[in-house]
Amino acid sequence: MAQMKFPSREIVERIREQYPAGTKVELVSMNDPYRDMPPGLKGTVKSVDDTGTVFVNWENGSGLGVVYGEDKIRKL
Repeated sequence: MAQMKFPSREIVERIREQYPAGTKVELVSMNDPYRDMPPGLKGTVKSVDDTGTVFVNWENGSGLGVVYGEDKIRKL
């Protein structure tokens, strides 16, 4: 089984600075075959947790988090 690697505290702080609550984002890619999260989906950042996951209120009603190192978003 692959071991999960979490980002350093410095990286998490950088993510928090880049994506403060209220930031508008667009999904570039999400590695989750069980969710309908198409590229181009837009949303608003709710928070960033201690693992660097960016939680977003997506236009499709989802609150799914963007996992550091797995998924990609961009600021609008």
